[in-house]
Amino acid sequence: MAAFEDWRLYLLVGVLFFLAISLGVLIALQFTPIQKKYLYPYPYQEIIEENAKKNRLDRDLIAGVILNESRFEPKAVSHRGAMGLMQIMPDTATWIAHTREDTSFQIDQLYVPEKNIEYGSWYLAYLKKHFHGNEVLTLAAYNAGLGNVEEWMEEYHWNMDFSDIGAIPFDETRGYVDSVLKNRKKYKTLYPK
Repeated sequence: MAAFEDWRLYLLVGVLFFLAISLGVLIALQFTPIQKKYLYPYPYQEIIEENAKKNRLDRDLIAGVILNESRFEPKAVSHRGAMGLMQIMPDTATWIAHTREDTSFQIDQLYVPEKNIEYGSWYLAYLKKHFHGNEVLTLAAYNAGLGNVEEWMEEYHWNMDFSDIGAIPFDETRGYVDSVLKNRKKYKTLYPK
């Protein structure tokens, strides 16, 4: 009987210790310096701001996309082959280079933060213009592809006022749009202009 009571006591102490540690971590994560360092870092801020201004985009939206796409890892590669900070597909980058008449562009430049942010920001701006400023549709297209979003608009009778993230048919894209918009909000709070 004593061994059983000892076991229950150890279990109770273990659970209390785990809860205390968890609570400590949650409290620590509420401090702005910790959030900035570990949850919402902002490297390449100057490059992001320059491209946001050039493309008439919200800098915090670009930062939110980068955080979601690569967690600011310039050498990131997705399982589908998207590359760099903003996870640009090589075919999309080639199209951007052709459209912008950038004859010196090479695919491996997608690992260079300046070029990746330049191209990713330009493409975000292109999508935003295509969707008449609708950021939900813009982000959905950035994740799922322009063609998919245009098909959804036709199939589900969405117009340019569409804002129901929950109606997006791809789970990944629905989560992506929601996450990027939450990231942007957090960047606005943590890094005021």
